[in-house]
Amino acid sequence: MKIIRGFKVRGFILAAALSAGLGFGSASAQANSYLVDLNSKTVIDIGTLGGNTSVSDINDAGQVVGYSDTAGGISHAFITGPDGTGMRDLGTLGGIASHAFGINNAGQVVGRSDTAGNTRHAFITGPDGMGMRDVGTVGGTGSSAIGINDAGQVVGDYFTAGDVSHAFITGPNGMGMKDVGIAGGYYSTARGINDAGQVVGWSQGEGSPHSFITGPDGTGTRDLGTLGETGLALGINDAGQVVGWSIFSSGSSQHAFVTGANGEGMMDLNSLVDLPAGVILQIA
Repeated sequence: MKIIRGFKVRGFILAAALSAGLGFGSASAQANSYLVDLNSKTVIDIGTLGGNTSVSDINDAGQVVGYSDTAGGISHAFITGPDGTGMRDLGTLGGIASHAFGINNAGQVVGRSDTAGNTRHAFITGPDGMGMRDVGTVGGTGSSAIGINDAGQVVGDYFTAGDVSHAFITGPNGMGMKDVGIAGGYYSTARGINDAGQVVGWSQGEGSPHSFITGPDGTGTRDLGTLGETGLALGINDAGQVVGWSIFSSGSSQHAFVTGANGEGMMDLNSLVDLPAGVILQIA
């Protein structure tokens, strides 16, 4: 078994592993996902809907969301019960496939799903993953939800009528999608939100992408800059500290970063530890 991805969230580690089975000169491999409880030091197999499983997020109760291939090979969004047990298929918005990317402490899940009209729309569920609902778009044809806070404010991106990606935020319970803005660029995407409604993500103009942060409720987009050529903000806590990564020298080096409160003072995490040659830190 080879661990290929993992991240720590509130005393747990969500880990994806690749298990390969060999037989008669051929090899098959399936991606399995696990919940590692750092307190009890136990490992829980998240399970599967029939094929490969990928984990995306976890809440304080240990409910895990992500997506798993069904027996027919189609990805469907899922949620588990507390402590990663009891995987349940969330279904779709009427189309073929769906993917879950975020969950809050009420168990509201967000992601994207194919619709009956053959488009992809952001979705939100009720508590404990019940009742998938289309979040819609601000215009254009498609959208995808990435993050959600405990008020049910949802962030992600949508395609404008001109087929350009713009970051969005909604009001509580996924109602009332609005454009966050593009922070001086021509496209943007949102990747994280805290309980005050501060949104982080990145936007791009003529140069490389830059990270951004907003004020409460997604107002007042501000460029966070970069450590190098590129800045990609991925998450934010309730103090407004932002994490993500930057690329240096045309992709030759990637460095993780963290900021102070309200996105002030970007710090290179690689500079805080003595890393072996060729090893980098990157926020997953």
